Amino acid sequence: MHSIIRFFHSLFLTNRFFYAFSALVVLFLLSFAFKPLFLLALAILVLLLGLVIIDIFILFQRKNIVSASRNLPRLLSLGAPNNITIHLQNNTHLSLKTRLIDELPVQLQIRDFEKKFQLLPKEKKTIAYTISPTQRGEYYFGAIHLFLSAQLGFVERRVSVAADSMVRVYPSVIQMKTLELKAFNRNVSVAGMKKLRRIGHSYEFDHIKNYVKGDDYRSINWKASSRKGELMVNKYEDERAQMVYNLIDKSRNMYMPFEGLSLIDYAINATLALSNIVLKKYDRAGLVTFSSTIGTALKADNKPEQLHLILETLYKEKEQDVESNYELLYLAIRRLISSRSLLLLYTNFESMYALNRVLPVLRKMNASHLLVVVFFNNTEIENFARQPTETVESIYYQTIAQQFLAGKKAMIQKLRQFGIQAILTNPEELSLNVINKYMELKARGLS
Repeated sequence: MHSIIRFFHSLFLTNRFFYAFSALVVLFLLSFAFKPLFLLALAILVLLLGLVIIDIFILFQRKNIVSASRNLPRLLSLGAPNNITIHLQNNTHLSLKTRLIDELPVQLQIRDFEKKFQLLPKEKKTIAYTISPTQRGEYYFGAIHLFLSAQLGFVERRVSVAADSMVRVYPSVIQMKTLELKAFNRNVSVAGMKKLRRIGHSYEFDHIKNYVKGDDYRSINWKASSRKGELMVNKYEDERAQMVYNLIDKSRNMYMPFEGLSLIDYAINATLALSNIVLKKYDRAGLVTFSSTIGTALKADNKPEQLHLILETLYKEKEQDVESNYELLYLAIRRLISSRSLLLLYTNFESMYALNRVLPVLRKMNASHLLVVVFFNNTEIENFARQPTETVESIYYQTIAQQFLAGKKAMIQKLRQFGIQAILTNPEELSLNVINKYMELKARGLS
């Protein structure tokens, strides 16, 4: 009984079936007026029923007709295209017309996913597609559904392969690796990535080591070489490792979405990418998140597991529907950070009034550290302000938009007036711009 139920659950009629039997119904209707057509229609009915039965027999004669499996990355990257692959194998000598439907995580809100292709006899095939998650968290994939039809094409057989799996969406590791390649690629000029020469480099002695091919001959220690009887060189390192802290505002100011991602998610992706560059430059990376309270306070370090610790911490961060407490942030920085450091503050000011409220606190922070305030252009308003105007009403709204954009630029000028570094960036360019700023400050010896 269960096998019969499973059989009917797996059997689907195709459009070809309905087209053929619809034409047959028309033929039967015409036979009321033209009697000879009745026998023809009856013969076609018997023929079609026979073909349908043969088609069902061909598709259902073997249990394991097609094998399928899904290959997922160890983790998915937020806001970046992630590659998913499904491996298929035709276990028969039939050529199968195939429709693939994958059960995607509910967060993606994709309800029309379907791939159509032909599976040749005994063929192994890989189907690849990409997804771009816009939320951090756990993503659950379900079964793989295959709808198979043979050459006759009157019926389809559904084969469902249990492939339930969970994968976590982390801040964009893909973007982090891409920007790392751009930042350290000295041979290729990469659009958007500035190549800056360090000014006033200062080094301090670290240790003496054996000479190997490629070492600077000017670093040869002749006294140590004569004592040991082989070439020895002095090894130097940067005078000190700079502490770099990313300060992320988690308040309602950062909840605004652009291109599917909220501003806090752009800040989180940028923090991960910058922290990776900082650690590769032998500086120390730290993290502080805040809203009305202090969330994470991760002390700057360059230990091997620091990047993984930052990644796991960023994965858990959530927006808060509250106002930011900058006074509390200032007190937390005084307790956590003892020496002068580079602070990158990711926040968003929509008016000069909002900036003026926190400016005294920002000036205090800048007195003890090198502060860089990072906030965002509203790209939708920017695009609206560029559109041609045709009516008095559209001129009015466009004027307001232009005043808003001018206000953002005025905020930059006001911050710089008090000696505070500032970045005004489009959300999608945030990671690149903060890395360029860090490299610029490091080259100038200000960080």
